[in-house]
Amino acid sequence: MGADQPLTVAISSRALFDLVESNSVYEQDGLEAYRLYQIAHEDDVLEPGEAFNFVKKLLNINKLLDKHRVEIILLSRNSADTGLRIFNSIKAYDLDITRAAFCGGESPYRYIRAFHCSLFLSTHPDDVAHALEHGIAAATLLGGSVRPTSESDELRLAFDGDSVLFSDEAEQVFQKQGLDAFSQQEAAAAEQPLEGGPFKAFLGALHYLQQEFEGTHCPIRTALVTARSAPAHERVIRTLRAWDIRLDESLFLGGMEKTDFLRAFGADVFFDDQSQHVERASAHLAAGHVPHGIVNRSK
Repeated sequence: MGADQPLTVAISSRALFDLVESNSVYEQDGLEAYRLYQIAHEDDVLEPGEAFNFVKKLLNINKLLDKHRVEIILLSRNSADTGLRIFNSIKAYDLDITRAAFCGGESPYRYIRAFHCSLFLSTHPDDVAHALEHGIAAATLLGGSVRPTSESDELRLAFDGDSVLFSDEAEQVFQKQGLDAFSQQEAAAAEQPLEGGPFKAFLGALHYLQQEFEGTHCPIRTALVTARSAPAHERVIRTLRAWDIRLDESLFLGGMEKTDFLRAFGADVFFDDQSQHVERASAHLAAGHVPHGIVNRSK
């Protein structure tokens, strides 16, 4: 993300809006019934989905800076015909989304790089996996649609460390050799920066955007929420220094359950590679599963 390039995020239509009812028509009665249903209801505004609050707060940054620094791209498996209801809902909520790809039943992930996206959020695990394979930060969203919209304009994002912000090199040691071997290796390699994970570039783009608010209140707040503890914390801190990327908060939980800490932080979205952490958090906030690293390969 450079001076003239906005932070660009791709969102699937089912992540942005609640399409559960519409999708049930497709699953029960087929594509033509779904098409007719969407046409018949194209003036009915869709309810917000898991990513709605995230998108709304991101787009508000353009208003606060009075310039185009964030762009949302809609990527949908719908056809343009059935997608008219989605655009009508975008207009009803006054969301500044003007670019979209309607792929008529096929996966839209192939357009992510063409749109120069830094992040892809979807409810389709296969699309997310394809995006990650092509080097794009991506997550499958769970939960959050029934959570009340925050009154604050501040966007709060929480990230797991290993296999999300960082590579899974340390996680491989933990999974294969256990906690003691993991702790010993991380202490020995404390001054050696970790390789970047799938969300490194997105975190860097967020950090770049945060710097535009220097001297004023920044509406973006980030947190690392990791199961690591001392002495494995040092390598993480030195890695972020080496990357010249700042996180506002860092929570080293030593294996404690993350959900209460995410709620205390007020996370709008939490990204983690382990599905059990995502599922627990999703009862309280939008949570994104990042199917990357050894834990997900073993599955």
